[in-house]
Amino acid sequence: MEKFQECDVCPEMIVLPLGEFLMGGPPGESRLHIHLEPGNIRPVTPNDPYVAKQEGPVHPVSIDIPVAMGRNEITHDQWMACVNDGGCGGHILRDCILQKNGPCAKVVGNHPVVDVSYLDAVSYTQWLNEKVGANVYRLPTEAEWEYAARAGTQTPFAQGEEVTSDQANFNGQATQEMLGENRPELVTRGKPVQVDQLEAANAWGLRHMSGNISEQTMSCWTDTYAEWETSSLYLEMALLPGCERSVVRGGAYWTAMDFSRVAVRGGSNGSSRLTTSGFRVLREMQTLHVQTN
Repeated sequence: MEKFQECDVCPEMIVLPLGEFLMGGPPGESRLHIHLEPGNIRPVTPNDPYVAKQEGPVHPVSIDIPVAMGRNEITHDQWMACVNDGGCGGHILRDCILQKNGPCAKVVGNHPVVDVSYLDAVSYTQWLNEKVGANVYRLPTEAEWEYAARAGTQTPFAQGEEVTSDQANFNGQATQEMLGENRPELVTRGKPVQVDQLEAANAWGLRHMSGNISEQTMSCWTDTYAEWETSSLYLEMALLPGCERSVVRGGAYWTAMDFSRVAVRGGSNGSSRLTTSGFRVLREMQTLHVQTN
């Protein structure tokens, strides 16, 4: 896959192929447990698959806008480069995350940016556009995000039916049914890892599309999909005014494996700054001006 970086403080980008994919999670993909009554739960079975309605209906989407996606989540250092250059509203990030059973964990340097809102993420893309002199960087729509995350696959994770702790940073919890009797040992880290840590890349080279931190998109929350057929229509709808809750994707270090599936959706209001959420950027590929040494 073609990679580029337009300036010394710009994120590394990977050019995505045009194509079509099935968006959403089919009934039964989520392995959540059914609560029969207080204190009595059991896992779902093929006879009564749990239907995560917000993940469907599954529908074909054609990617008809040429784009590149950030190889990594935007890092703490990349955000501070924006702040130090007079951008990003001057928002100084918290440099550590409180852990449940440990000291405050440092999340500086090459760790993914956290303590940012949807509006903060938009301000970063505006700064990037000023750096390159073109209105080409933005957040991805959730269709573009999922297409990039799947990297040509239709399994719950780009890596297959499940992931290990070496492939994704989640809370180490998974049902026995998901990994079978010979499942590898799972790790609970309790904090984000650096963006180039773990064997977390999918087939297109994009890292941590499952787990680590949840990622902001520019799409507005809908309870189910409207089954739009093209990425350009997803973009058109995302640009409509009046959105009160944006879609976040990708799970996070504190969620179970099931919630790091590619199809999982969550929501966030525009101004909430969370230590579990960050973002990666997308670039539309009409023009490209890469700085060379």
